[in-house]
Amino acid sequence: MANTLGDAGADLTNGDRRQAAQDRAARERQRQSLNLQRENILSQRTSNPARRQALEAALAQVEAQIAAIG
Repeated sequence: MANTLGDAGADLTNGDRRQAAQDRAARERQRQSLNLQRENILSQRTSNPARRQALEAALAQVEAQIAAIG
């Protein structure tokens, strides 16, 4: 009977590990997406001051989201 309880505990641990791996993968996908957005913003050049200000605000927002992810 001890093995049965041990097996159930192992299943929970494996489920927890699987969930943790899925969470890490989701964070990595989000980080990659944000980095692509950041690169896109940085690649845009403009002489229009209003557009430049909007790009700077967008860049700050994306960088804050990247920092929040860790």
